[in-house]
Amino acid sequence: MNALDNTVPAAPRAAATTHPTHKFKLLLKREFWEHKGGFFWAPVIAGGISLVLTLMAIIVGLVAARRAADAGHLELDGINVSGLDLGQLTQQMSPQDMAEFANGINLSLVLGSSWPFIVLAFVVFFYSLGALYDERKDRSVLFWKSLPLSDTETVLSKVASAVLVAPAIAVGVAILTMFAFMVMISAVVVMHGGNAWTLIWGPASPMGIIAGHLAWIPVYALWALPTVGWLLLCSVWARSAPFLWAVMVPVVAGVLVSWFKLMDLFNLDASWFWTNIVGRALLGTVPAIDQVYRDDFSESVTNSGLENLVGDMSFTHQIASLSMPDLWIGAIAGAAMIFAAIRLRRWRDEG
Repeated sequence: MNALDNTVPAAPRAAATTHPTHKFKLLLKREFWEHKGGFFWAPVIAGGISLVLTLMAIIVGLVAARRAADAGHLELDGINVSGLDLGQLTQQMSPQDMAEFANGINLSLVLGSSWPFIVLAFVVFFYSLGALYDERKDRSVLFWKSLPLSDTETVLSKVASAVLVAPAIAVGVAILTMFAFMVMISAVVVMHGGNAWTLIWGPASPMGIIAGHLAWIPVYALWALPTVGWLLLCSVWARSAPFLWAVMVPVVAGVLVSWFKLMDLFNLDASWFWTNIVGRALLGTVPAIDQVYRDDFSESVTNSGLENLVGDMSFTHQIASLSMPDLWIGAIAGAAMIFAAIRLRRWRDEG
């Protein structure tokens, strides 16, 4: 009995707490699984369509080339080539021809892997536009607000999903699409007497393109921030038709500025407002849109067209984009709008 009386009751166990990092990770998983169709399947389908179209183009090109070769009309530098033999064709190529051929391969790799990025522009735009509006529309916001989750964590998880998770998945799919494209054309080269390493894998620069794609992710995140911030602000504020509010407000503002020539007060043209206000509010989710704001963009397009596209998407070029003042000014404006969206979510309730 004395032993029982002297027994000290065990201290109650402390309630388990969830680390903020773990909660944020769970929020990101929630956003991914709720929007898996846009984040994952949309770029995968786009990459698959790109490969199917490439395969069709290869088949059509091979049929046409074989017919021309059999008829004796296939020429290389004025020399008739009998049969479709890539080994015979490449033996007559000069070092300059091989260099141009390598540039052509790299350009094909960049263009072939661009389809997931095209889809990304629409996915991020409409995801951001409905991220906060849909949860108020279906009343699920009441459930999420009953959980130990702050508005800051919830909104920032949606921002991270839009500017980091979605582009990272698109980059991964683009890289897989690029390698699948290289395997397809390598098979064609081998089937027609060529050396795939000499003609495809050697001249091409897939590692350089991958490095450029990876370096592009932070550039995209910062450049898309003002558009994502504006769309989230419209998403949390609009009682209905957030798309109309998001599009019409900047467009009508641009029309009024142009009509009344308000930019003349600042010694600026109305095109400045359309480019730096309307364009940054609505087009920031478009991949590589930051190239339009570079000082050398118009000159580069005029002189080289698509030839300089590979260089524009290189690692060094993407890192250099981080020094653009327009990028950081827009990012600050986007952060301010995201902060406003967080504040509005604290009291904006349809009921």
